[in-house]
Amino acid sequence: MRWLLALFCMTVASASQAAFTETIIRKPLSDMPAQTQPRTGFQPLVDKVLVIKSQRRLQLMSRGEPLKTYRISLGKQPLGAKEREGDRKTPEGLYWLDWRKTSDRYNLAMHISYPNIKDAAHARNEGISAGSMIMVHGTPVDQEYPEWYFHTLDWTEGCIAMRNDDMREVWEMVKDGTLIEIRP
Repeated sequence: MRWLLALFCMTVASASQAAFTETIIRKPLSDMPAQTQPRTGFQPLVDKVLVIKSQRRLQLMSRGEPLKTYRISLGKQPLGAKEREGDRKTPEGLYWLDWRKTSDRYNLAMHISYPNIKDAAHARNEGISAGSMIMVHGTPVDQEYPEWYFHTLDWTEGCIAMRNDDMREVWEMVKDGTLIEIRP
C-alpha cells in the first residue's frame, strides 16, 4: 500500500515540475490586529516540508502556504540527485520524515526515507548501493569551527543541515510521517 502512495506522490511531483515557489513575506504578529492574531500556543499544522536545493532553502508548508523558511546546507556535491552511496549528493524527490533521534554529533536529527522506490530501482539496475541514513539535522558544536562557519558551506555527506536553533523549531513543528519534497 505504501508503494502506491509513493507512486502517486511521484506522479504528482513530476506533473508539477514546472511549478515555481514564491516566498511570501508576512507581517510580524505584533503588526497584526489583536483579533486576527493566533491564540497562544497555537501552531499551524505542517503538512509538508519543501526543500529547494538551488536556493538552499527549507520551507515548512501548511495547506500549500509557506509558514517559515530556513537557510540550509547540503551535501559536498550539491548539484544533481543522489545516485549512489558515498557520492556526497543530497537526494531529490518525494520522501517521508519517518523517525527522529537526538545525535551526539549533530544535536537533533530527522530521518528522510531515502531511498524511495525509484532510487532503489535505479541503484539495483546499476548494481550499486543507493545509500541510506539521509537526515535533516543540526550543526556540530565544535570549539575550532563555530556554527556560523558551517552555516555558509555545503558540508554534509548528503544530508540537509540547519542551524541548531532552526532545527529545534523544525523538530517541534514537524511530526513523524510528514512528506518532504526535495527539489533541484
